[in-house]
Amino acid sequence: MDLESITDELYGLAPADFTAARNERAAAARTAGDRELAGRIQALRRPTLSAWASNLLVRRQPEQVQPLISLGEGMRRAHRDLDGEQLRELGRRQHDLVGALARQAKQLAADAGHPVSEDVQREVESTLHAVLADPDAAREWASGRLTKPLSPPVGFTAATTPTAVPPNSSRPARSNGPRLATSAAEAKKKEREEEKERARKEQRAARIARAEKDATTAEQQARDAEEELARAETRLREAENEVTALAEQLKEAKERQKADRGAVATARDRAREAGAAAREARRRAEDAAAHADGR
Repeated sequence: MDLESITDELYGLAPADFTAARNERAAAARTAGDRELAGRIQALRRPTLSAWASNLLVRRQPEQVQPLISLGEGMRRAHRDLDGEQLRELGRRQHDLVGALARQAKQLAADAGHPVSEDVQREVESTLHAVLADPDAAREWASGRLTKPLSPPVGFTAATTPTAVPPNSSRPARSNGPRLATSAAEAKKKEREEEKERARKEQRAARIARAEKDATTAEQQARDAEEELARAETRLREAENEVTALAEQLKEAKERQKADRGAVATARDRAREAGAAAREARRRAEDAAAHADGR
């Protein structure tokens, strides 16, 4: 056994089958005497349903991986270059591609016997947006071994919609007619709205961070419980093996005891017969001696 092949196998399983298969592989490694491998297998985390669906997309349709990664590279380059036209074009492609891939992942999950909800599909979309935004997330997704959905940086999706254009981009300049003039009151109102929006985003990010922390803690507790279960199962198997060995020894001892009892009974009978024969021989010897004295 090796960790790479076992990991690849486990993350191809449905989440419901993951824990039992992982514990079985870890137990096999312990039986084989490789405790380090067993520990590393036991530390593998069960994927969430959306992470599994994302892994399924990568594994079943690997030809879809590179187009999304290339699109993300192009979008990040357009942001760096402040290329508005390119960004708008890539934003349209992003919208179409992410939606199509998320629907494909949902269909693949249903075909595999595990239909997913709209909320799970949205988590898959979040993962795909993260792939576009972050090369590290892209590599993690492309491995097909996600354990939880990925999240793009705050504001990434809004910044890459087809209508978004970075400041000083290649958008054609317009005349400074009355339509573009903004009063001080309007500017102040816009500033307040933007401040409120920033505050909402910060609060939302804080809630997400707290939820993620709670989820991480719960997952760690689940892993600890699963590890304790694996250890208990190992101890139970060892005790059962010991009981089986002792039962075999007891069975053999009882068989020896039965044989020995038979041998003792046979020897006792033979001793009784030999004693009787000896007494009879002695009696005849005494009779013969008495007759001899009488002559």
